[in-house]
Amino acid sequence: MAFDVDGPVGRTMQKMATSSWFWQVGPKVVPPVDRVLNRLTGGRAVLSALLVPSMVLTTTGRKSGQPRECPLACMPDGDGWYVVGSNFGRDHHPAWTGNLLAEPRATVTYRGTTTVVGARLLDEDEKAAVWPRLVSLWPAYDTYVEVSGRNIRVFRLDPA
Repeated sequence: MAFDVDGPVGRTMQKMATSSWFWQVGPKVVPPVDRVLNRLTGGRAVLSALLVPSMVLTTTGRKSGQPRECPLACMPDGDGWYVVGSNFGRDHHPAWTGNLLAEPRATVTYRGTTTVVGARLLDEDEKAAVWPRLVSLWPAYDTYVEVSGRNIRVFRLDPA
C-alpha cells in the first residue's frame, strides 16, 4: 500500500521530512530500517515505498571497494530509474553519489528484482528537464536544494 504524496499522509510526511529535527534523526533511522526490511522481504519492501517508489542501490565503495547498500527514493522511467542525491538536505553529497562517479556499475533491487545497472550523472540541461517530474514525485527535493545550498546530483540508472 502506498500513500498519495499529495494526500494528507503524504503532506504530513513531507512536512516531517523537511523539518530540522528530521534532518538530525531521519538519516540515522530511515536507511537502516529500509535495509533490514529489504533483507527480510527479499527486496520486495522498504518503508520508504509507502510514500514514493523506492529501491536499494548497491554501489562499490570508492575507498573500501566493498558493496554499499543504500535505500533510495527513485523515479522509474522506462526500464531505468532516476535517483536524487538529496542526502536529506544535508550540506554534503551522499557517499553513494561519489561511489557511482568512481564506479558507475551498480545493482538496483526494486520490487524484489535485482538488476545490474550503469549510472550516468545528468548534465545541467538533462537535470533541468527531469527536475519537475522528480519534484512532483517528492516535493521536499526543492526544500533540500534550498537548505543544502549545493547543486544536488541526479543520476540515470539503466540496465547494463
